[in-house]
Amino acid sequence: MHYKAFIPSDYLDNLTDQERERYFSFTNIKRQCEFVATRILRHRLFGFEHIHYDEHGAPYIENEGFISISHAPGVVGIALCKDFKIGLDLEPKRNKAKKLFPKFLSNNEIAELDVASEDEMTTAWSLKEVLYKLAGRKQIIFKTDLLIDKVAANHWSGTIINPDEKIKVELTTFVRNDLIICVSSDSCKIEP
Repeated sequence: MHYKAFIPSDYLDNLTDQERERYFSFTNIKRQCEFVATRILRHRLFGFEHIHYDEHGAPYIENEGFISISHAPGVVGIALCKDFKIGLDLEPKRNKAKKLFPKFLSNNEIAELDVASEDEMTTAWSLKEVLYKLAGRKQIIFKTDLLIDKVAANHWSGTIINPDEKIKVELTTFVRNDLIICVSSDSCKIEP
């Protein structure tokens, strides 16, 4: 859902009582707008069903399924899957990821991907954000714990390396109006 600048306090009726309390803990106007815009979208999709968070910060809505929330300047998105944990990331095309790729890509990824491409580097960053959301833990090093492999133009394979397991996941990418959208497209598979 795209949105233009607004005064978030004018839309507090879209928040549950718990969400209003959380809203007032944010001091940054940008964060308040993202929070309210996400709840407006949630309200349109699910009514006043509260967005809960698990111990790792992953959002879910009881009796609806797994959700993933992402926001970028002027846009918020919610992905829903009833069958498996899902990850979503929205990234505007920009030069930042192209400049920072050595910090988040492995040596193999650098060799395989087009590091001179703003689009491909933004996509790579976004895919790693999706994997981070699916990893179920904090303290992850994007360069070594979250790996991506390009299978086809919009189809990627991801690997999450946790201390006691390796998780594989299929990922899909889309581009809409200079916005790169990455989402997990299948359930996570634990490898021996």
